[in-house]
Amino acid sequence: MAEVEKGRKPSEESTDDSEEEDSEEEPKLKYERLANGVTEILQKDAASCMTVHDKFLALGTHFGKVFLLDIQGNLTQKFEISPVKINQISLDESGEHMGICSEDGKVQVFGLYTREGFHENFDCPVKVVALHPRFSSSNYKQFVTGGNKLLLYEKNWLNRWKTSTLHEGEGTITNVQWRANLIAWANNMGVKIYDISTKQRITNVLRDNVSLRPDMYPCSLCWKDNSTLIIGWGSSIKICVVKERGHTELRDLPSRYVEIVSAFETEFFISGLAPLADQLVTLYFVKENSDHMEEEFRARPCLDIIQPLPEGYEEISSDALTVRNFQENECRDYRLEHSEGESLYYIISPKDIVVAKERDQDDHIDWLLDKKKYEEALMAAEISFKNIKRHEVQKIGMAYINHLVEKGDYDTASRKCQKVLGKNMELWENEVYRFKTIGQLKAISQYLPRGDLRLRPAIYEMILHEFLKSDYEGFATLIREWPGELYNNMTIVQAVTDHLKKDPMNSTLLTTLAELYTYDQRYDRALEIYLRLRHKDVYQLIHKHDLFSSIEDKIVLLMDFDKEKAVDMLLDNEDKILIDRVVEELRDRPELLHIYLHKLFKRDHHKGQRYHERQIGLYAEYDRPNLLPFLRDSIHCPLEKALEICQERNFVEETVFLLSRMGNCRRALQMIMEELEDVDKAIEFAKEQDDAELWEDLISYSIDKPPFITGLLNNIGTHVDPILLIHRIKEGMEIPNLRDSLVKILQDYNLQILLREGCKKILVADSLSLLQKMHRTQMRGVRVDDMAQNFSVVVFYCRHMFHKECLPSPGTIPGVQFCNICSAKRRGPGSGILEMKK
Repeated sequence: MAEVEKGRKPSEESTDDSEEEDSEEEPKLKYERLANGVTEILQKDAASCMTVHDKFLALGTHFGKVFLLDIQGNLTQKFEISPVKINQISLDESGEHMGICSEDGKVQVFGLYTREGFHENFDCPVKVVALHPRFSSSNYKQFVTGGNKLLLYEKNWLNRWKTSTLHEGEGTITNVQWRANLIAWANNMGVKIYDISTKQRITNVLRDNVSLRPDMYPCSLCWKDNSTLIIGWGSSIKICVVKERGHTELRDLPSRYVEIVSAFETEFFISGLAPLADQLVTLYFVKENSDHMEEEFRARPCLDIIQPLPEGYEEISSDALTVRNFQENECRDYRLEHSEGESLYYIISPKDIVVAKERDQDDHIDWLLDKKKYEEALMAAEISFKNIKRHEVQKIGMAYINHLVEKGDYDTASRKCQKVLGKNMELWENEVYRFKTIGQLKAISQYLPRGDLRLRPAIYEMILHEFLKSDYEGFATLIREWPGELYNNMTIVQAVTDHLKKDPMNSTLLTTLAELYTYDQRYDRALEIYLRLRHKDVYQLIHKHDLFSSIEDKIVLLMDFDKEKAVDMLLDNEDKILIDRVVEELRDRPELLHIYLHKLFKRDHHKGQRYHERQIGLYAEYDRPNLLPFLRDSIHCPLEKALEICQERNFVEETVFLLSRMGNCRRALQMIMEELEDVDKAIEFAKEQDDAELWEDLISYSIDKPPFITGLLNNIGTHVDPILLIHRIKEGMEIPNLRDSLVKILQDYNLQILLREGCKKILVADSLSLLQKMHRTQMRGVRVDDMAQNFSVVVFYCRHMFHKECLPSPGTIPGVQFCNICSAKRRGPGSGILEMKK
């Protein structure tokens, strides 16, 4: 297939002859002539119409034949339909049924695989036919034809064809497009849309330029989706959207209406339309009065991509096409069909069919190479190498790198080496030596291969020595980033050691040397440097290489560096560094020892029990807030020692806790009241102990202190009878908020009474409910199986049964008899036998 390019005038067999200078704007579409079987068909006949399906093409000719073709244009099937022109071919969505109409009035609708269908001859030309999009799966098999009227055909329940007239009286129907439930057609007056589901016509879009002959400039219709219709007629384009009408607007109007969202005039005559995302592909014929093109150029059809606007459009691209015999064609001789699945656009003319498709990445790269835009070509090639050979990319890339080096953009040039040089080690080494010559080894160092693909070790060592001369930080960065296998480690260690002789305290060099030792598995030497520098990686090094035996005498150093990390590490590895060993190392640093033992206690209250006595003093000295929680949680702490320390330091709260824990609650309560003077805390303490003597002590202490009395009145109601307190209050004493306190006491008492009454009601209700349940259970029927003999049987509510003759005489209550078994259970063992003896 030959390509048809923008601004090119192809010959009959080729499309490479240039007719105007190449534009710098990249084209949006590329073109190929549909050849193979199509070429032979159009040499003997002429195309009149074509319909595109995702799977195949259907071509109608002026000599009344229909050809089925594959996507490449190869002939697969041929139908002899009529001796005259085929006006239109319609396919359903499945591609299984075809509708054909011709100039002599023939209409055929049949299955491509069944050949069963509709065949009819009319007495006038039939211009259009359109199948229901789901004709194959529909029960009604609907389709429409258009000549001087628009007819709808559908099968009824008797499997006979029924005909309905949808429209007539406005001239010949020239175009019909059916999408979902909407049928759009054009006649001499305008475009109508019919809703097949509601059987309503919902719009009439009038033709704008009535001076143009409709047979010379026919209407183009195209559905963009199920609700958007694009109309092209003459030089006018309208985009119409079918919308649902609100319930309040219905009245006697159709349920749908049409809104024209865009309408504009063009500078050309439209031959065909097709959607491209939110843009439009337009096939057009140049107006005769246009003066911006050469005379011989005007007869060539053009394919434009335009962006519709509400009242105009923006041209995106424009390609003038040369098709065979274009000089003899008019606007009505061209058609534009498109395949939605692959965005293919077919330009049909009587003697030629050209396929347009969107340009892909490979086409983009070819165009950039042709324009010598190396930078953009390389960027595009990095994304896709489909049609570009590797050596060609390297050629482009090397030219680009040379250009960047000449500009002095060494960083970009170095970065591009990764993509351009690839796995070519010779090119890599050449570039490294070139960058050394121009003094830019640092620039290329970041991008050297360092994975499975590597250069010789001497290359990497050369760059490291270069950094070591002038940039310690850069050198350290490379050591961290480069795998150690890239270079000879001992060579670099010796070089760093030589530099440290001149600057022995340089932290950057020392850190780098520690990393080199680590890679060389000399961990002790690396750990020594890290501890000396107090470097954050010391903990990672210890964990990674299990160096715990090397730090037993360095625990103080580790904790001085980072207490939290050091303690966590020691506690996480108790099996490697014993608790006793850590305590021994920290004996002269009590503040550090406290941090360690505190975290140990938090993790496990028992592991460090032998040190709990020592911890009392440590908490008292360094961390009093945690002393009381420690005393509460520890069961190994000597209480007398703790009490002594707390009393020495006058720690009242801790002393109160210890006194109460040792059983001296009265002394503890006294301290709360006398030293803390906190009535609420005293009350809370008395509640916890629940000791009547403590309440008595509390009342005695509070009786001459009005604020304490208020607190007692508000809080002791559920523990002590408030009357006992009230009787002991001296007459005339002023007590703050006394009234509120008394009200609260009465409310609490009332609440208690209500609770008692409520509980009593619940108890009575439950007893009654259980009694009724028992009664219902006892009143149920009982099955008695021993009825074969003529015996009288007595059945008790407990379900025990006796022969009447076996029962003893009634008891003390006349007429009342009890079950011997149940009575014996209530009285005790052997009582039943005694009863029987009686």
